[in-house]
Amino acid sequence: MSERPTPRPGVLDIKAYVPGRSKAAPGVAKLYKLSSNETPLGPSPKAVEAFKKASESLSLYPEGSSAVLREAIGKTFGLDPARIVCGAGSDELLNLLAQAYLAPGDEAISTVHGFLVYKIATLAAGGKPVIVPERDLTADVDMILKAVTPRTKLVFIANPNNPTGTYLPLSEVRRLRAGLPGHTLLVLDAAYSEYVRRNDYEAGIELVATSENVVMTRTFSKIHGLAALRLGWMYAPASVVEAVNRIRGPFNVNTPAMQAGVASLADSAHLERAAAHNEKWRGWLEENIRALGLTVTPSVANFVLIHFPETKGKTAADADAFLLKRGLVLRQVSAYNLPNALRMTVGTEEANRLTVSALSEFMASEAARA
Repeated sequence: MSERPTPRPGVLDIKAYVPGRSKAAPGVAKLYKLSSNETPLGPSPKAVEAFKKASESLSLYPEGSSAVLREAIGKTFGLDPARIVCGAGSDELLNLLAQAYLAPGDEAISTVHGFLVYKIATLAAGGKPVIVPERDLTADVDMILKAVTPRTKLVFIANPNNPTGTYLPLSEVRRLRAGLPGHTLLVLDAAYSEYVRRNDYEAGIELVATSENVVMTRTFSKIHGLAALRLGWMYAPASVVEAVNRIRGPFNVNTPAMQAGVASLADSAHLERAAAHNEKWRGWLEENIRALGLTVTPSVANFVLIHFPETKGKTAADADAFLLKRGLVLRQVSAYNLPNALRMTVGTEEANRLTVSALSEFMASEAARA
């Protein structure tokens, strides 16, 4: 029997991330993709124009440090561009942080319903994932601090969290930071921060500015509508920036993505329209879905988590199959330890109304009463 290369221990233990579906059932005339938390308003027209303009120089390598984008981010948020690192989506930055700070056997904490990439990044770096319980589908600071050991090098917190839509107020994030040892890096994943309209919320800029062990990551995939370009950024202490830049690929962000990101940041009116649309229709969805007798977790993001009964014919799997036949594609979240829930992106008015109507039909159907 011939030998073959063997991945290092832990790699084959990784369950690959499965994105939200982008296809409906066969024969369905129109697809309403509500499975990946994409903005229904699309990108800024100015970002599209900048992307097209950048296509004129596709034969040239990108500028290696994403300087033009870092400067635009710095100007927008009042940050030092030298403390910003850009990546091919915030997912790349999460993986780079794990590679930079986890040695074999080191631990990284995340919560039971936290973003799946945290566990994947930890295992890929040779680390040990430590998964802690939540309280009311929300990260629990006390449970996280209780799980910290001398081997804890990273703590991942999505704030707001995907797929629950819940969040930690700034006071709780501060308490978490204060309870961590100095050698533990707190990673605040603020991918959905632009949607939050709560006075007690802060994305992480303040803590990063005043700490040596806090990082904030952000993305252009959600409210900016640039998911196809894979563009993200992080704000971090200088020491973390230096470490990540030593392992970051020299051309990890392409030129069209950079230019589109710069243009999108400048179009504040488009971003505000997207946020206003989300605020209106998220509330509408929560109210109307609850009126059907279903439970919806209160959300501050651009999606809602819908819980279904365990009764035969009424389960999340039953609802998913029912919706799929009507071209309504929601997100199964069994991989997030939520087997009887579906996550629904806030979509267009048409998609939102059709989904509620279909759910009403589902709950009243003979199958649902069985």
